[in-house]
Amino acid sequence: MSIWSSIIGGAAGGAILGGPIGAIIGAVAGHYIGKKMTDGSGPATEQVTFTIGVIVLSAKMAKADGHVSREEIDAFKQAFQVPEGEMKNVARVFNMARKEATGFEPYAQQLAKLFRDKPAMLEELLCILFHIARADNVVHPSELDFLKKVSSLFGFSTAEFDRIRAENMDPDKGDPYEILGIDRQATDKEIKLAYRKLIKEHHPDLLASQGLPEEFIELANEKLSVINVAYDRIEKERGMK
Repeated sequence: MSIWSSIIGGAAGGAILGGPIGAIIGAVAGHYIGKKMTDGSGPATEQVTFTIGVIVLSAKMAKADGHVSREEIDAFKQAFQVPEGEMKNVARVFNMARKEATGFEPYAQQLAKLFRDKPAMLEELLCILFHIARADNVVHPSELDFLKKVSSLFGFSTAEFDRIRAENMDPDKGDPYEILGIDRQATDKEIKLAYRKLIKEHHPDLLASQGLPEEFIELANEKLSVINVAYDRIEKERGMK
């Protein structure tokens, strides 16, 4: 069963989860009985919660931008492997989140609390939002402001947000040092340590063990590729061995 079909099966877990995410899961699931998420713990709960977080914050970002482009919808469906038959489940959550009056802050705060011991998961969620924002080939100022505020609520510093932004905003032309979150004056040893730390923390296998649904693994692999390319550029520039 895909993570998307599990959304409707989240009623029982949503009730136990509580907070704004639990409320929206329960409201969307309605009278359906949970098939995959039957209590408030375990990887199934984390996967559904993460996915709901992606959809809700995407909807709130679209609301901040004022419209949802066809490119954004297509990017969501293609990048996150949403089967055509499951789009109605995703649309229910998206539309409910976009129309309801609650701001994005309570959702971001609950996600920050739920994944407080797994910051790489929060960073991955932020990268997914960047991916959706740039689907129409431009990240609008309102979207960037939204992403910056979400990042802050997730507990990331300004420097960490700058690294994440550099990694997601045309990384091929970006500063490889900024992508690795290091200063140009850093020693070769410091660069290697920073690189290895990022690779270890954001390896798709580790993220999967922390609750990242397999539907999002491809983007995690892309993130790893960006980090590797940035390191290779620095390595060649410096003649590192």
